[in-house]
Formats: sequence, C-alpha cells, structure tokens
Amino acid sequence: MKYDHTEKAVSLFTQGYNCAQSVFVAFSDVTGVDEELAKRLSSSFGAGMGRMREVCGTCSAMFMIAGILYGDGTETDHSIKTEHYKRIQYLAEEFRKKHETIICRDLLKGLAVTSEPTPEKRTEQYYKVRPCVKFVRTAAEILDRYLEENPPNSCVL
Repeated sequence: MKYDHTEKAVSLFTQGYNCAQSVFVAFSDVTGVDEELAKRLSSSFGAGMGRMREVCGTCSAMFMIAGILYGDGTETDHSIKTEHYKRIQYLAEEFRKKHETIICRDLLKGLAVTSEPTPEKRTEQYYKVRPCVKFVRTAAEILDRYLEENPPNSCVL
C-alpha cells in the first residue's frame, strides 16, 4: 500500500500545530486515533518535549505511531520488546541520516531559541528561518516508507 502523509503533516505545521502534533495527527487515518484526541495526546511533545529542546517532536510522534501500529502492548516478552526497540532505533537512525541528530536543540543550533515555556509566535518570519518544517517532512516520509515496507500486521526490520 502506498502512503503519503507528508503534505498533511506540513500543512498542519504551517497552520500552527507543533511539530509532534503535525506528524502524529497526519497519521490519524492509519492509527485510528481521533484527530482531536491525537492533537491533545501529542501536544506535550512539541519543541523537544514542552520546549525543553530534548528529542525532536517529530521523532516522538514517529515513535508513538510505531507503538500504536506495531507495539504489542504487553511487551513483557523480552524478544518482542527487543524487536520493537530495534524498530524505534531504526526510525531514529533514518532521521539522523538526514539531520545528524534527533535532539531539538542540536537541530536548531545557530538559531536564537530558548527553553522558556512560552512558544514563539508563528509569524511569516518564523517560518522563513525555522527549519522545523523540513523535520516534519522527513519524519512523515520515513514513516510512510516504513509502513510501505513493513505493513503493520507483518512488520519486520
């Protein structure tokens, strides 16, 4: 099956949703999570988890989606847990191949960003200088490709 969530994710970001919400909500059709619930659930992960500039929200969204689609939910079985963690590390590595890191503050190196809780206003200037839209795009593309290569009912790395 061919997936294409990239433009929806980018559109959500340019409408003002945070990076995590943009990716997570774009995949609502696949995860089955109601879009309003998806917005709320992923709202805490933007700007590297509540603007703490830790793991990029787009990566957090990829990992949450992978958990919904591939996680067993009862990962008490060591081998199942191992396979799922391999999957998450694979997704992270694919993101790193494009951007060298999955850490928000490192992705934004060179920009005047802080960890203060007040988000920046989404202005025309914000979108001109912020590279975040390309991270949204990358995460959606990686996940679309992974879904195509590993249909959720028969996933393997």
